[in-house]
Amino acid sequence: MKTLITGSSSGIGLACTHKLLSEGHAVIGLSRRPTSIRHADLDTYSIDLSNLTNFPQKIDTVLKKVGAIDAAILSAGQGLFGHLEQFSYDQINYAINLNLTSTIYMARAIIPKMKQQKHGHIIVLGSEAALRGTKKGSIYAASKFALRGFLQALREEVSSSGIRITLINPGMVRTTFFSNLNFQPGPNDGHAIEAEDIATTIYQTMTTRSGTVIDEINISPQQNVIDFKKT
Repeated sequence: MKTLITGSSSGIGLACTHKLLSEGHAVIGLSRRPTSIRHADLDTYSIDLSNLTNFPQKIDTVLKKVGAIDAAILSAGQGLFGHLEQFSYDQINYAINLNLTSTIYMARAIIPKMKQQKHGHIIVLGSEAALRGTKKGSIYAASKFALRGFLQALREEVSSSGIRITLINPGMVRTTFFSNLNFQPGPNDGHAIEAEDIATTIYQTMTTRSGTVIDEINISPQQNVIDFKKT
């Protein structure tokens, strides 16, 4: 099986890359920064998914090089938290492009090829923010709520073509996602999900029989504990 992964150089994308390679899969990794993994079955391309200028041409070039893919894990994203008026218009545009529009563009590029081969699986990393809006999360929640609605509609469109759509909504995951934020999960094991947990869950959805579709999975830490960083 050949799987394309966005955001493959860090966090959940990196964990998925490790998991699939360990299971004997070929991986096409897309990321802005180089990945630390070196493997014969890993082919990497540098693409900034927040910059959508000439994006269709860039992704079409990659897809022509790699040929048919069986699955895509779309995990690229970034958090943006604070009062709405604290963000510049450029920051808002950046967050929406990366968290929402780039995923729509990726699906737009991939689906015609999956329809031709009459099978495929697209797994998208959403968030618990797609389930309930919270204070200081307006932009992030907007992007994730919209992503969830997009995938629900897309699932209905492509089901007759043999294409599966799965949405994963994690709570707090202990990754570099929090590096530029003023908060992070608490220190105990039960305060955060590990990226490897998400990768294992995604792999399980990919290995169900083709006629079974896991539409959506919500994954939470046992306890929601937030640590605010000292400034």
